[in-house]
Amino acid sequence: MHNTRYPRSRADLPARLLAALLLFGIGSAQATLPAAVDGNMLPSLAPMLERVTPAVVNISTISVIRAEEHPLLSDPFFRHFFDLPNRPRNRKSQSLGSGIVVDAQKGYVLTNHHVVDKADEIQVTLQDGRVLSATVLGDDPDTDVAVLQIPAEDLHAVPLADSDKLRVGDFVVAIGNPFGLSQTVTSGIVSALGRSGLGIEGYENFIQTDASINPGNSGGPLVNLRGELVGINTAILAPSGGNVGIGFAIPINMARTVMRQIVEFGGVRRGVFGIAVQELTPQLAQALKVEQSRGAVIAEVRPNSAAERSGLKIGDVVVGLNDRPIRGAGELRTQLALLRVGDEVRLQVLRGGRERQLKARIADPYEGYVEGEKVSHYFRGALLGEIRDESPFGSFDAIAVGPVEQDSNAWQVGLRPDDVLIEVNRERVEDLDDLRKRVRGADGIWQLKLRRANRIVTLVAR
Repeated sequence: MHNTRYPRSRADLPARLLAALLLFGIGSAQATLPAAVDGNMLPSLAPMLERVTPAVVNISTISVIRAEEHPLLSDPFFRHFFDLPNRPRNRKSQSLGSGIVVDAQKGYVLTNHHVVDKADEIQVTLQDGRVLSATVLGDDPDTDVAVLQIPAEDLHAVPLADSDKLRVGDFVVAIGNPFGLSQTVTSGIVSALGRSGLGIEGYENFIQTDASINPGNSGGPLVNLRGELVGINTAILAPSGGNVGIGFAIPINMARTVMRQIVEFGGVRRGVFGIAVQELTPQLAQALKVEQSRGAVIAEVRPNSAAERSGLKIGDVVVGLNDRPIRGAGELRTQLALLRVGDEVRLQVLRGGRERQLKARIADPYEGYVEGEKVSHYFRGALLGEIRDESPFGSFDAIAVGPVEQDSNAWQVGLRPDDVLIEVNRERVEDLDDLRKRVRGADGIWQLKLRRANRIVTLVAR
């Protein structure tokens, strides 16, 4: 249980004096109050901040925005004829953000993905004035978490709390570099928990706070009064363009799970469970004979999925996942997304007014895929799998493209993750054997037809 009182110093204030200070506002009387009353120190956040702020860093990035040019402009004779510069004029973009050191021995810094996205140079400024170059160990756009690494030389780290134990009303402090003003501290309370449906990130389970968060605070810490990290500040709701006291932070339990995968794998390896869910409305609760108002309703169970193997059925109401209460569809999606391939899923489900316990394991989304180089050297660097593609363009057998390494052979051919390969050199491919034959029987690859999201794309090899 969190202690929501101010940290104690050498001795407690008399209860009536502390109550009076809180009632009339410490901030308004701060300029005239002495440092101590009857030998007792006044309540202050300063001792806690002295421990935390050395771990808070300023992050500055430089991104080179490369100028797009017409194909003619790449012709040296064309440039010479019209006396054009030999190189396109690129421009540099700079941005500022915040971060927090979470491992002093290894130099790990937590921040937001959007703070370092597409950055060509990243510099981290410590409280003592040192400026260090940082490298991105990995990031996850879906949760807006990134992990940086800096030289581990005389660093200070902040301890991590258990954000699942946060309560609405707990006091919190936001620290960061808003508008480039380093080491700025604002305080407030936890206004709400489990905020989702905001359209800010792919997976949302935000802590809402009224502690002032402004541009430049992104990636900075949200701490409790013990100086423990409870969240990573990430966004504000600003209908007028300024802070209106509605800020959002990623819970540290979510960020910690993502960080572990990034450190281990260089990125997040999400598995699949195989469901579609919707919110439990009062009308649905009545129809499904469910008395409680919180939970996630199963709207679809995909064939041959981990969800189907668990015994889950359409109309089931999930109220718990791995001993954690589930309050809505967004929370269930987020918690499943944080599980790794092979992790056990224990579901608490209501079906027909009765509670059931179901079990399954998170499946590998690329189970059955093969390395592209086993098909042809043209596809080296990609994973390829056989699927039945269902899309607005019809239902047919095709080749699904999994992860693709940048600058690999497959990348150069034009393949991107989640593409669905339909034709090679104007010949249909329905399985991997088809693909091998089409490539082997042609003098290289000169045309690819594929589905990319909701459009058909034809690539012509250069």
